[in-house]
Amino acid sequence: MTQSKIRVDLILASLAEDAEKAQEKVQKASDVFLEPLHTDIATTPYEVVYQEDRVKLKHYYPIAETRFKTPLLVVYALINRETMLDLQPGRSVVQTFLKSGIDLYMIDWGYPTRKDKFLTIDDHVNGYMDNVVDFVRKKHKVPTINLMGICMGGTFSVIYSALHPDKVKNLITTVTPTNFDTDEGLLHIWMRHLDVDRLVDAFGNMPGDMMNFGFLLLNPARLVIDKYVGFLEHMDDRSFVENFVRMEKWIFDSPDVPGETFRQFIKDLYQQNLLIKNRLEIGDRRVDLGKITMPVLNFYGSFDHLVPPGACELLTSRVGSTDTEDVRLDTGHIGIYVSGKCQKEFAPKIVKWLQQRDTAEIPEEKEIVMGGVAAQAEAVPAMI
Repeated sequence: MTQSKIRVDLILASLAEDAEKAQEKVQKASDVFLEPLHTDIATTPYEVVYQEDRVKLKHYYPIAETRFKTPLLVVYALINRETMLDLQPGRSVVQTFLKSGIDLYMIDWGYPTRKDKFLTIDDHVNGYMDNVVDFVRKKHKVPTINLMGICMGGTFSVIYSALHPDKVKNLITTVTPTNFDTDEGLLHIWMRHLDVDRLVDAFGNMPGDMMNFGFLLLNPARLVIDKYVGFLEHMDDRSFVENFVRMEKWIFDSPDVPGETFRQFIKDLYQQNLLIKNRLEIGDRRVDLGKITMPVLNFYGSFDHLVPPGACELLTSRVGSTDTEDVRLDTGHIGIYVSGKCQKEFAPKIVKWLQQRDTAEIPEEKEIVMGGVAAQAEAVPAMI
C-alpha cells in the first residue's frame, strides 16, 4: 500500500493557526465594538444663511484667509445628501476647499413632503437655485458666482448655466449625466423602459428607500456581498469600522424626490435625451448648451456604475465655451469624493483651476471674522 503524500500534520497545524488568528481578530473586534465609536458626519461648522421652504443654504465658516474674489456654490443631487462632501476627517472635500481659501456655500435640499410632489425641475432651477444665486451675489456684491454641480445637481447646474449665463463665472460638473443615450450603465437601460407615470401616480414623491434598493440591484455582488465581506475582514480595525458606519449613515439617509421632478427627469432626459440635443424646455425656455460660454471643468469616473463616462464626456464638446477641460479619474461614483487617491487629485485640481480663472484677493487684515448675520429677513442663522 502506497503511503499518502498529504501531510495531515501540516494541515492540522495550519487550521490551528487560522483558528488562533480568527479568535484574536474576534477579540480585537469585540474591543472595537464595546468602546465608543466616532462616526459623526458633516462636522465642519457652518451657518444657514438663507432658507426657502425645505431648502437651506449653508455657508461654511472659513478656516483660512479667503483668497478668491468669487464665492463657490455647490449643488448636490436631490438623491442622497450633500454630507458626502464632508463625510470623514482627513477626506473632506469641504475642508480642502476651506483650507485653500475658497468662500464656500452649499445647497441642502432637505426632505420633501407630500406638498412638494408637484414641484418641477423649473421650480428647482429657476426658483430655488436662482434665488440662492441672487442671494450670494447680493451678499458678496459680485455679478457672478462659481457653480459646482454633483450628479443630478450637476445636471441642474448645466441647465442653470445655460439659462442664466450672466450669473455664472465658472462651471464645474462632477459625475454629471448630460447624455442619456448610452448602454454603458445598467441604470440607463432600466430607466429607458421605466413606467414613470405609474410610479409617480402611485407614490406621489419617489421614495428614497426604493431608489436605494434599485441602486443596490445594479451590482449586488459588489455593493452588498463584497462590502460586508470586506467589513468582516477588517472589523478589528477601529478606523475602518468608523468609516464604514459613516458611509452606511450617508447611504441610508435618502430623501424622497419630488414626484413631478422625477417624472420630468426620467421622461425628458433618460427616455428622450433632450438636454444634449438642445431640445429640453424648462419653464417656457429652451435650454441651449451653446449659451454656456463660461469656463467648464468636467469630472467623471472610469468605473462609475451610475453615471458612466458615456453619460458625461459629450458635454464639453456641446457647450459654447472655448475654455473646457475633461478630467477622467480611475474611480467610481462615490470614490471620487472619498478615496484617498482621489482626495489628492479631485479637490486640489478644482482649487488650482479656479485660481487660474479667478482674481486673487488677499484680505489686508489677518484676522478672519467667523460667522455673521444674513442680509435677508428670511435667513435663518444656526450653528451646526
